[in-house]
Amino acid sequence: MALPVNLKQLLTGEVVEWERLEFKEGWNPEAAVHTICAFANDLNNWGGGYFIVGVAEEQGKPVLPPTGLQPEQVDAIQKKLLELCYQITPTYIPVAEPEEYDGKLVLVVWAPGGDNRPYKAPVSLGRDNKEKDYYIRHFSSTTRAKELDRQRLLDLTAKVPFDDRINPRAELTDLDLGLIREHLQEINSKLADEATTMPFEELCRQMRIASGPPEYFKPLNIGLLMFNRQPERFFAGAIIEIIIHSGNGGRNFTEKRFTGPLPQQLRQALSFLQAQVLVEQVEKIPDQAEAGRFINYPFAALEEALANAVYHRSYELANTIEVNVRPTQIEILSFPGALPPVTPEQLRSGSRIVARDYRNRRVGDFLKELHLTEGRASGLPYIRTAMESNGSPPPLFEMDADRLSFLTTLRINPYFNSQSIAQREAQALREARRHPPLRPH
Repeated sequence: MALPVNLKQLLTGEVVEWERLEFKEGWNPEAAVHTICAFANDLNNWGGGYFIVGVAEEQGKPVLPPTGLQPEQVDAIQKKLLELCYQITPTYIPVAEPEEYDGKLVLVVWAPGGDNRPYKAPVSLGRDNKEKDYYIRHFSSTTRAKELDRQRLLDLTAKVPFDDRINPRAELTDLDLGLIREHLQEINSKLADEATTMPFEELCRQMRIASGPPEYFKPLNIGLLMFNRQPERFFAGAIIEIIIHSGNGGRNFTEKRFTGPLPQQLRQALSFLQAQVLVEQVEKIPDQAEAGRFINYPFAALEEALANAVYHRSYELANTIEVNVRPTQIEILSFPGALPPVTPEQLRSGSRIVARDYRNRRVGDFLKELHLTEGRASGLPYIRTAMESNGSPPPLFEMDADRLSFLTTLRINPYFNSQSIAQREAQALREARRHPPLRPH
């Protein structure tokens, strides 16, 4: 990965604030690992920082022209740097690039804020010293974290959810302004009118679909999932596949793939299922004034089940969401399973799930804004209620012991079972024999 900013901009402070820069005339491995750890912890959410070796410092500013390094020094430092970073807990690897300035060779180490903070580094590199501690930046200095700072760091302990991370392979131009405006209008956001005149970067920042320091302002994964017309370019599994089985021993089936921004593919998949799979039957019931209305699968349950799969799946995996429509049930398979503390036993028993982590909190927030999911652990009870109201068997929620997959099964309303159909046909035949139609004279 290349540096997001050139050396001249770093040395002049044109783009990166001085607090995010540290200059060292010579190589000091202990100071280096502490500073890299501090930038990775990114306590103030500055976006990490840069550690430059071969440039002297005076009152936080570089002394130019640089002192520079010899090529063999640069090679040795890079090897030692990798060794040092494996001593950071959890392991953290920055980006290191040799650069030339005014005929002098320097080494630029870029340490963006880490996804697995907080990080600890060895207090000393002495052979017998195994103590590690948290390091942070206070203005232009690297220091060990004090008690209050430790607490702030621990508040950041939770791993940044995948949908809320910067995507280094994308650029701001990968976010579609048209899709953003459509979304803002649909949810009646006050930003909808401002979006026509507001600078695009500021709009993305306000919507929290892009982030990072000025020199590395990038889309977040949630921005690409919601506002890129081909998110599968960045997330191979961001696709819904529907397979309709004919019932002939599983040999005959038709497939349909839905791609595009998550709301679009979810809505299109649901529209397809509504048109091709859902069936409503109206039948006169003896001794009853009103006719009975029977639906093979309640749309509300199907909508919530598929939205749940879109919400809770992992977009780090290449597995697509599979919807298998079989003669007597619909199976919605996604990967992986639910996060702890949800257990397979809880899912089978139907017990209420109280505590829960969310793999894609931002995806859930957007889908809830669009009224495409219930959210906040209320989805499974909602599906159960919808199935019960339809007179359908209870849904099945299954997860393997290793949490590799999650399967939702919606079973067909008994009215549409082949046995029930045969019974109704036989009853109709008996009724016809009992009350034959009058013959015209």
